[in-house]
Amino acid sequence: MPNQIMIEVAFATPEKQLIIPVKVKNGITVKEIIELSGILNEFKGINLDDHSVGIFGKLTKLDHIPRDRDRVEIYRPLIADPKEIRRKRVAEDKNKKK
Repeated sequence: MPNQIMIEVAFATPEKQLIIPVKVKNGITVKEIIELSGILNEFKGINLDDHSVGIFGKLTKLDHIPRDRDRVEIYRPLIADPKEIRRKRVAEDKNKKK
């Protein structure tokens, strides 16, 4: 059907990664696509109020209308600041060299 598009929905935990291809009606939102994909049933901890979403690594909003062949990604909240972790690692390496 010409009014349908193909979208992938992706989410990952340290233990499991899942990418679900979904054929949907053109013009529906990221939130609707996520709900239709069934990924919320695969990962019980996803809360769209707490998780950011994006398309190919760029943040977007739940009401965004994706294009054909986009990949909708659901991001987990960061547990630690990556910059702070790197700073600590560098400081530890300097201490080991002394």
